Amino acid sequence: MSLIPDGGTPPPSLQPGARGPAVVALGGGHGLAATLGALRHLSQNLTAVVTVADDGGSSGRLRHELGVLPPGDLRMALSALCDDGEWGLTWRDVLQHRFVSDGPLNNHAVGNLLIVALWELLGNEVAGLDLVGRLLGVHGRVVPMAAVPLEIEAEVKSGEGTRTVCGQYNVAVTPGRVERIRLVPDAPPACPEAVAAVRAADWVVLGPGSWYTSVIPHLLVPELAEALHTTPARRALTVNLSAQVGETDGMSAADHVRSLHELTPGLRLDVVLADPTAVEDLDDLTDAARACGAEVLLRQIGVGDGTARHDPLRLAAAYRDAFEGVLGDVHRSRQESAGE
Repeated sequence: MSLIPDGGTPPPSLQPGARGPAVVALGGGHGLAATLGALRHLSQNLTAVVTVADDGGSSGRLRHELGVLPPGDLRMALSALCDDGEWGLTWRDVLQHRFVSDGPLNNHAVGNLLIVALWELLGNEVAGLDLVGRLLGVHGRVVPMAAVPLEIEAEVKSGEGTRTVCGQYNVAVTPGRVERIRLVPDAPPACPEAVAAVRAADWVVLGPGSWYTSVIPHLLVPELAEALHTTPARRALTVNLSAQVGETDGMSAADHVRSLHELTPGLRLDVVLADPTAVEDLDDLTDAARACGAEVLLRQIGVGDGTARHDPLRLAAAYRDAFEGVLGDVHRSRQESAGE
């Protein structure tokens, strides 16, 4: 009996009759999990496109030992979209459980092992992720950004000069300013399901997350970048709540937007979402957003306790406003009606 859903055909990323707009969220790690935790309140038509450059921890060990895509960020995205009943939450906890031992299983996440086992059985990464999604009762879909595991290399400038830093983990923790970033292999093949989802979306959401290791890499996969440029979907960029130690030290909210625009100047954005507490200079951010064709949407999206964590309900409300065109205190459709 085949383990592949529908007898060999993976389910479409956009489910007919499902609630809400078709939204594709791009990123990885905790940032993408926060986005998905918010978007699930607005839509069941969700596709998470996940970076596959992780080289640390359980994912890194499985990647190097078995030559597979790193499963950790994919596991986190699936867990963020699980059904909120007892079944889904129980299986989410199983996937997230880590072994603690003095042996080789130490720190391995159960979900990582399950995902890799399904990949070996099915010979198809997307089909394996779809099957785990069915187990968790996921409303939506999780797919990898690229069809092969990737390495990240960055040129990092510091007081000691500019040097090449290799590996996602090293890039994330190395102090200095990232001057340039690239993927190895160069021009990797995109996951076809990711490209199709972007082309069919109503909205594409980038960020929040580790800027140079989870968000920017999506723009370095040629087929995916081309889809992001040409999709009829509207595009929203979510700015981080704070700079990340090492990776984006000293970068303002506007610097984050400019770095993306400098990498892909032809990519149009519609909305740049930011928390007021993370904006040092609103005029600077507004100028950076306008250079991308976007308007700034200021909303409180953090938990409010001083930590750089997103509140899922506040973030969901902000995305709802973005999707509905409520960029100030007055709905855009009301403004248009008043002008008629």
